Amino acid sequence: MLVAGASLAACAASPDVSVSPDGVYDPYERQNRKVHAFNRGLDRAIVRPAAIGYSTILPDEIEDSVGHFAKNLGQPSVVVNSVLQGDFRGAGISTVRFLTNSVLGIGGLFDVATDFDVPQHDTDFGETLYVWGVGEGAYLELPVLGPSTQRNTAGKVVDLFTNPLSYTLESPEAYYGTIAGVASGLGTRGRFSDTVDSILYESADSYAQARLIYLQNRRFELGDGEAATEIDPFALDTEGF
Repeated sequence: MLVAGASLAACAASPDVSVSPDGVYDPYERQNRKVHAFNRGLDRAIVRPAAIGYSTILPDEIEDSVGHFAKNLGQPSVVVNSVLQGDFRGAGISTVRFLTNSVLGIGGLFDVATDFDVPQHDTDFGETLYVWGVGEGAYLELPVLGPSTQRNTAGKVVDLFTNPLSYTLESPEAYYGTIAGVASGLGTRGRFSDTVDSILYESADSYAQARLIYLQNRRFELGDGEAATEIDPFALDTEGF
């Protein structure tokens, strides 16, 4: 799976001369905009109401615990990707965080590791491909999942198989991480509803706005030299560019 993912990303993310001056390579813009319209409709009809209801009903403490639980279950995947990147310090940090929060944080419901000054560490197979030298490829907007690139899309597929817990936990425990991840996503959508709404429903071109935010922030996370600064979506002019 790792070899297949790397090969797929390498083929899909090969350099192309049609990159625009602002660093955006979007040869599938027509199709992407159709997916974006679908995602906006889905958000308006289902995701946004569910997220607002979720955040309104549940206390912040419970929302935080669900988010901690989902993040903790993802730490073994972070360990695997850190090792694949040669980042053994990061792998050690994630291992310590996982063990600490699993034992002392009641399965990860509480972020005890942060209280013990164990730093946060996060990565994925998309970043692993970046470290391996695979190019970013074209910008893509995925149904339901939203903004991505060809490299990160391949990474998302491989990450379905990089978490050792998925091979050790039996049903229904094996689905706890997925359920918690969806709930955590709803909580985040609900908490930042005003900001997300301003991007999706108040900007002159929500597709271009979301694309810019995603690409710049992802490149910043990866330490890509093309992204000098991280974009703060809270500071954006949501009336367009």
